[in-house]
Amino acid sequence: QVQLVETGGALVQAGGSLRLSCAASGVRFRINAMGWYRQAPGKQRELVATITSDGSTNYADSVKGRFTISRDNAKNTVALQMNSLKPEDTAVYYCNAKALSASIRYDFWGQGTQVTVSS
Repeated sequence: QVQLVETGGALVQAGGSLRLSCAASGVRFRINAMGWYRQAPGKQRELVATITSDGSTNYADSVKGRFTISRDNAKNTVALQMNSLKPEDTAVYYCNAKALSASIRYDFWGQGTQVTVSS
């Protein structure tokens, strides 16, 4: 069973920066994509950014140009550098890892880390 632990959430002023990190442990599968999702109060969880094992990235339109996702395949870690933060970025941010083993797809989630952006 893969466990994901996020760190880095905090309270920050608008225009500030934060870096979220996620470390995967207990990895016995080949992890394909890793990424970040977020959920604001009263809203559905949404994709923020993903990165594949070969480095291909995908971003939500709302964060393009402000957020950067990176990954260390050897350490099974993924990070999200968030710049020019806005109050609408306030949410719980979740780390996600997708793995494939014996033709079975797995979807792992972290417990979430709170990001609050004050205006």
